[in-house]
Amino acid sequence: MHTLPATELPLIGANDSTPDVVDGLAFAKLYGEPLFKLPNDLYIPPDALEIFLEAFEGPLDLLLYLIRKQNFNILDIPMAQVTLQYLGYVDQIRKHNLELAAEYLLMAAMLIEIKSRMLLPSTKSEVGEDADDPRAALVRRLLEYEQIKLAAYDLNTIPQLGRDFLHAQVFVEQNTVLHWPHVDAIDLQSAWADVFKRAKLIQHHKISREELSVREHMTGILRRLQSAKFVEFSDLFDPTKGVPVLVVNFVALLELAKETLIEITQAEAFAPIYVRLAYTPA
Repeated sequence: MHTLPATELPLIGANDSTPDVVDGLAFAKLYGEPLFKLPNDLYIPPDALEIFLEAFEGPLDLLLYLIRKQNFNILDIPMAQVTLQYLGYVDQIRKHNLELAAEYLLMAAMLIEIKSRMLLPSTKSEVGEDADDPRAALVRRLLEYEQIKLAAYDLNTIPQLGRDFLHAQVFVEQNTVLHWPHVDAIDLQSAWADVFKRAKLIQHHKISREELSVREHMTGILRRLQSAKFVEFSDLFDPTKGVPVLVVNFVALLELAKETLIEITQAEAFAPIYVRLAYTPA
């Protein structure tokens, strides 16, 4: 927002019409003491008071203001009239704030250039069409700026936290008596099913190693055959002891047959198989 200082105020002298007391009270305090009347030698410098004029965000904002205020067609800007008004504003701010006026002077130079190009005779291109309007680039910038400015106004109308509304805060006093919820049998059943399901997912399969001796099983088979002349093949195996024991027992039987300590006989095809101790001549 740009401001202009007011004109210098005269010294306040004997013609001061300030009342001694305003509504029975002092109108100001000076170093803690009540002040009922302005001093006769009070001097107010020129920059002490500033008058707020129209607020502009930059050169484009000022130029758009001048066009819209006078209802000019933005696609057909009267450059002479707008440039004179623009230069008048720049002359005012240049007297008090040269740094601020620099960016406005750049736009003023552009307006003068456009105005000068419009005074030149129009030229035609090689294909016979008229040359581009010198104001085209400026008009494009003004339309884009106006569109963004209107969008900013629309965004500003949206309620904002801290400006237009606040979060509601309510204090709820907690009761010291706890009321536990009622648990139904269905809820308990569902909870147990969930625990059981998770237990299945993390269960472990343990494999233990059992040492089985072929020699021990060979000795057991020999002892069994000593008490009987013939023993049926299936009677030498106990299925209740598990597959590993059956396998080791069968290997022991094969070792005994290999060492010719036992004989495996069969009377005819598909007849029962019998096992006996090998015949040893006296």
